[in-house]
Formats: sequence, C-alpha cells, structure tokens
Amino acid sequence: MSEWKFAAIGLLGAATVRLVHATCRVTTSGDEHWRPLQDRPDRRWIGCLWHGTMLSPIWRHRTLDAVVLASGHRDGEYVTRVLVRLGYGLARGSSTRGGARGLRELLRAARDGHPLAVTPDGPQGPPEVMKPGAVVLASRSGLPLVPIGVGMSRAWRTSSWDRFSIPKPFSRVHIGYGAPIEVPRNLDESGVAAFTERMQTGMDTVTREARAVAGDIGGAGVGEPPGAGVTGEDRR
Repeated sequence: MSEWKFAAIGLLGAATVRLVHATCRVTTSGDEHWRPLQDRPDRRWIGCLWHGTMLSPIWRHRTLDAVVLASGHRDGEYVTRVLVRLGYGLARGSSTRGGARGLRELLRAARDGHPLAVTPDGPQGPPEVMKPGAVVLASRSGLPLVPIGVGMSRAWRTSSWDRFSIPKPFSRVHIGYGAPIEVPRNLDESGVAAFTERMQTGMDTVTREARAVAGDIGGAGVGEPPGAGVTGEDRR
C-alpha cells in the first residue's frame, strides 16, 4: 500500500476512534492504581492491555505522552498510523520480529520519562494469554505493570485472531485498572515465568470485572464473573 493511503487510514481511523468514543458512555474503576504513578515527576509506568480491546484505553490515555510497542508486521501498520494520529510515540518491534530493538526503544523511552503501553498477547496470539515480554521489560526498567481490562456492551469484532473490537456508537464501555505489580530487577527464567502467571491472573481479573460492568457477553477469553463497582466516568 502506498504511503498516502497509510496516511489517510491513520487520519480517518483516529477521527473514527474519537467520534465513536464521544458517543459512548465510558466508565472507569481502579483509577487510584495508575493516577499516582502518572502524577510522579517521572510519570513512568507500564500499562498492559489485550490486543483485541486496546482502542478504548488508547483513546482514554491519548494525552499522556505515552510510548507504545508497535508491531513490525506490515499488517500492524494500520493501527500504528492511528496511534500516531492520537498522539502516541512508537517503539518498533514485537515478540516475533524486532523484539530486541523494541525492548531497547521502550527502555530508552522509559528513561526519558514516558509511560509505556504494551499488548502482551500480541502480535499473533493466542488472544488474552500473557507472553513474558512485559515482565522482562518491567524487570529491566524497574517500572510497575498495571493490568487494564475493557468491556463493551456492543461492539464490532473482526474475524482476526484477537477479535479486534471497536465499540459501537452509544454503547457502554468500561475500563478497569488493577493494582500495580512491582517486578524485581534481574529476574531469572523461573522468576519471569512466575510473574507472567501473576500478571495473567491480574489481567483476567480486571477483564472479567470490566466485561461484567459493561454487560459484555461477546468478549473472548475469560468468561463472566461478579461485576465491579463503577467509580468514575470519563469523556476526555
């Protein structure tokens, strides 16, 4: 695809994300878990969000000057252009291609004071299954991991591996945040595995709760638990 088409997709995609969320009722819970991190002088933390439900938290945090790990795959270029239009910085790489380069770029961004965002089940799945890269990043950087879960009452879902979800206009979207998980420095292989399992539990919990609050019965992966209370509403 030519450069001008990628640029057009980025512009249109970002405008669509803004317009759709402007019509949605967006509620939040667990803001007390990430706001104190963002309010520190260095503003550094790592948000973990599933690949298929990234749009709503990406939209919400578009003003934080965050850096996102972007897939090196050509298919990921569409989402990448939208991220840039929404104000995100990019670290190029993935768990399957350019991973070392992506890690170096994220570490550099963290040293410069940027919060980070990663999709630990990307770029090819399985959906909603933690890979160890986020834990390795946290161990190398010293930054806490914050699990982020999303529920949508109504959404368009693609047929891709992650069932990429776009909330429909006037739907209810709930974004939930789990308690930060501090990862020790210089973890060995068994330590990385243990904290990856711990993060999986954290991601599953906030995702179940967000889906229960939003009335989301179409999400992939973790079923439906008792709901969490709504503690905020956000239309920024």
